[in-house]
Amino acid sequence: MPKTLFQKIWDTHTIFERDDGQTLLAIDWHFCHEGSFHGFNYLKQNGMSVRRPDRTMGMADHYVPTTSRSLNSITNPEIQSVVDQFYENTRQFGLRMLGIEDEKHGIVHVVGPEQGLSQPGLIIVCGDSHTSTHGAMGAIAFGIGASEVAHVFATQTLWQAKPETLRINVDGSLKKEVTAKDVILAIIAQIGAAGGAGAAIEYAGSAIQGLSMEGRMTVCNMSIEAGARCGMVAPDEKTFDYLKGRAGSPSETDWHDAEKFWRGLQTDPGAPFDREVILSAEDIEPMVTWGTSPEEGVSVSGKVPDPKDENDANRSAQYQASLDYMGLKSGMAVVDIPIDRAFIGSCTNGRIEDLRAAAMIAKGRKAKVPAIVAPGSMPVKRQAELEGLDRIFIEAGFEWRESGCSMCVGINGDLAGNGEHVASTSNRNFRGRQGQGARTHLMSPASAAAAAIKGHIADVRDF
Repeated sequence: MPKTLFQKIWDTHTIFERDDGQTLLAIDWHFCHEGSFHGFNYLKQNGMSVRRPDRTMGMADHYVPTTSRSLNSITNPEIQSVVDQFYENTRQFGLRMLGIEDEKHGIVHVVGPEQGLSQPGLIIVCGDSHTSTHGAMGAIAFGIGASEVAHVFATQTLWQAKPETLRINVDGSLKKEVTAKDVILAIIAQIGAAGGAGAAIEYAGSAIQGLSMEGRMTVCNMSIEAGARCGMVAPDEKTFDYLKGRAGSPSETDWHDAEKFWRGLQTDPGAPFDREVILSAEDIEPMVTWGTSPEEGVSVSGKVPDPKDENDANRSAQYQASLDYMGLKSGMAVVDIPIDRAFIGSCTNGRIEDLRAAAMIAKGRKAKVPAIVAPGSMPVKRQAELEGLDRIFIEAGFEWRESGCSMCVGINGDLAGNGEHVASTSNRNFRGRQGQGARTHLMSPASAAAAAIKGHIADVRDF
């Protein structure tokens, strides 16, 4: 029978399937970060070792500072303790770890593809929900919980229930100013934050194929915001070109065999999906979220919705609660929403393509509000500086930072103030995500730069 891309990878990694449907899967890569301490503690308590240290990579990204490349700059003793524990755990268990001092340091979901570790046909896990990013390479990649982290440490396997499959086709050509971030925000706005609940999403269609690899990573990154288990894009020439020559990619000797295998990782014609969704690329405009869920998004040229227009009582109440928290009024133009701070970075939009887009808007202009630019990795930072993007940002009044998760989750101290509206390129706009009382508006890097320049949400097409 014809198979989907997901089914092909799942089948080649199945070790055993129980009668209750749970499948024991072989895991190719396990990425871990500072939050993985529960898994390490389990190993210590049970006198166990890491089963495959050669297939385990540690990256310090969530808690480390972006104001300096020195751990001595951490002022919070609790954060210092978590970071120190991670360094010690990776040393104790013999794991390779990219710390803040490493020239390859960065956010785990930027570093994996960048170093050629994330490849087509693999199963990749990490104790972080946005592991779905790596699916852009044609892999199954998903986040796991603390007990699952311990299980993978100890066995390099994982029990999983097979998810249903969902194909999302975005057909047609995107408008010039529309980015991958706009595409995924439009998808989530259409299907909802639970629209992909528990599913393995394959993104397809001419608009997805037209995205760069970095754009595909942005789309797959936010699959979890639609409730999905993972997101993926079938590998093609762009994938092969992106991977060739990277440190972790197959050597020149092995490349031919690897590429031959990767080319077979396509969904077969007629392969069944449990569900399918179709969007027209021409209908997508630059997007912005106005509420406290990624599904509460609208075109930048639109208006904040009125809860009274919703027939569903629960959704109406949800909208009203979001408006109350965000301090907005229904019917107001999106471009009239004030912005107090901007953040450009994260595993969603911290790659070189993202910084280039933001710099094009910032060039020759001045920010009206404080703005942070945190590259997704040190290689991205060096490339940006080589191209002079750092000077563009600095001259425009943006703060040029070191690599790390930074203000996406705010664990490391990069926070917005209570009641501040933040133009953010990150992936979540939950209440308090970027600081107590912070009000997050998700958007593309170009749109975030435009908001910083204007001091309110702005239509990037006006630039």
